[in-house]
Amino acid sequence: MSNITTFKSANLPTVKSLSSALRSLEKDVGPIGTAILKMDKTGHWVFGADQTEVEKDSLWAINPFSFVHGYIAWGVGEVLGEMMVALTDPLPETPEAPSGAARGWERQIGLSLKCISGDDKGLEARFSTTSVGGKRSVQELGVLIAEQVDKDPSKPVAVIHLDKAHYAHKAYGRVYTPVFAVQEWVSMDGEAQAEDAPEIDAPEADEAPRRRRAAV
Repeated sequence: MSNITTFKSANLPTVKSLSSALRSLEKDVGPIGTAILKMDKTGHWVFGADQTEVEKDSLWAINPFSFVHGYIAWGVGEVLGEMMVALTDPLPETPEAPSGAARGWERQIGLSLKCISGDDKGLEARFSTTSVGGKRSVQELGVLIAEQVDKDPSKPVAVIHLDKAHYAHKAYGRVYTPVFAVQEWVSMDGEAQAEDAPEIDAPEADEAPRRRRAAV
């Protein structure tokens, strides 16, 4: 007699629908090995649990199909709930905010990108933000990509530098905001644009002392 466990098929979904449901996990939590990218309070781009600093001159490719929007609920230093869907889908309906979420559900947008140069080449990362400055930067990048797609749909991938800007806040002092400085446009398979690539000059910001990079 076989030792393989058998399951009754009654009331179970089809294998095809099961496959689709399992693949949806990738959209919910991202590809395995994806790092969380963010800008810290000192204006440094960092990623991963060790807060490894991004190389200053590294180039990153934006996945034009990866823009997402939704909601997140923060507790004290931890995520209590998160609901994100593709930008092409309607915003999800929010249930009652999790207990301990001081600000309730906050609107969040994000995208995925991949490092294509330097020591971190090949690293896939996810950037999400709830801040006004962060959401504005993602919005501006999205509009640039839309304009590029209208102009040349064969090259929808923005290759960028991760830069920064800042403004003075009455309560918090200097506040840094992310800047996605487009260097060129390439195809989904990495082919560069033949014409001169459009560039965006990042707003000038005072350079904070560069910290030693932690091991990836």
